Amino acid sequence: MRALWLENRAITIRDNVPIPSPPSGEALIQIRLAGVCGTDLELMDGYYPFRGILGHEFVGKVAESQDDPSWIGKRVVGGINAACGACENCNAGLPSHCERRTVLGIVDRHGAFAEYLTLPVINLHEVPASIPDETAVFTEPLAAALEIQEQVQIHPEDHVLLIGAGCLGQLIAQTLIPIGCHLQVVARYETQRALLDARNIITITEDAVPSRKMDVVIEASGSPGGLELALEAVRPRGTIVLKSTYKGMLEIDSSSIVVNEIKLVGSRCGPFKPALSLFEKGEVDPIPLIAKRYPLSHGLRALRHAAWPGVLKILLKP
Repeated sequence: MRALWLENRAITIRDNVPIPSPPSGEALIQIRLAGVCGTDLELMDGYYPFRGILGHEFVGKVAESQDDPSWIGKRVVGGINAACGACENCNAGLPSHCERRTVLGIVDRHGAFAEYLTLPVINLHEVPASIPDETAVFTEPLAAALEIQEQVQIHPEDHVLLIGAGCLGQLIAQTLIPIGCHLQVVARYETQRALLDARNIITITEDAVPSRKMDVVIEASGSPGGLELALEAVRPRGTIVLKSTYKGMLEIDSSSIVVNEIKLVGSRCGPFKPALSLFEKGEVDPIPLIAKRYPLSHGLRALRHAAWPGVLKILLKP
């Protein structure tokens, strides 16, 4: 099969990758669409020493499932963390923190920039017929956006600053609208601002960020400078939610965190069922976030496009 292969920080197209054979408990999934994420670009930059097929955002059709044939032919999305089910974290109900987990296209498991992938059946979620592929492929990032509200209670009276208006930031903003909080979004690019303006969401520049006024700051810029800006904006005893992943170490003034009693919350994967429900109800619309679709055969061009400043979602179709 054809796949985008990462090795030694170099990405190539391979046409001779064997179609994976699903082990017991897993399904073989034929990819219909895959989305390029900032994490994929960070992996190419050396964020984590991954070797293999990139990609963790996908929608596909189950082609093989020996243990549970009822899945065959169903259109699915899937959680990216494949857990062992037996370690201390799994037994504590934290499978996404499994000590022996593999992660689709990120840690020891080939990903979605290919014609096929395998995932445990327990990770799969059937996509309702009313949700098109172009929407379903956003399930994983929308779930990550929803995880914020699983971790932090945001109230209508709260002043919330969202730093970053890329694809994830746009989805986070849409999930915060129903709360009715006082939301402002730091957006660098006109295309980002236009999408937020259309939803009556206030956008500001980095220079206009208020100092120590925000109850909750969500850092989703994908840039190390985002945390510094968040620390400037959050009020004493406020909360900063960290959504960005990137290569390298951060230098922060820890004394300001201690003195101002700031709560730092790391946040990544989230719940798929609520994400699919929001799509089914039409309460979140990711279609305007699609910048361009590429065939998998043009995957190298697609990844270069995804790295352009201000570009939103690039999709790959096998």
